[in-house]
Amino acid sequence: MSDKNTHENGYRITIEELQPKSAIPKTIQFEFQDREDLFNIIDNLKQNSGLEEVQATKIGVSLRLLGPILMANRKHPLFIDFMPYFKNFMLLLKNTVKKSPTNK
Repeated sequence: MSDKNTHENGYRITIEELQPKSAIPKTIQFEFQDREDLFNIIDNLKQNSGLEEVQATKIGVSLRLLGPILMANRKHPLFIDFMPYFKNFMLLLKNTVKKSPTNK
């Protein structure tokens, strides 16, 4: 195992269809590695973002899924115009969380 992998956290995402149109609900499951501790990010967002807990959880997960893909493909035509907006959003989010009264 490489040194890089020892510093990464592994996660499994499972999405299950709650109201299936057929007798068998659809399920998607995948695993991913992340250098960040996803649970710490979610807890920090829940406490310091001003968002409801469910929203903070969804934002935390989605950003850790999307962010690394955007960074790895920042010159891809699908993402090139979006990158400046994503960067601004991430800076605003980080500053908001840092300035929160519960984070001082």
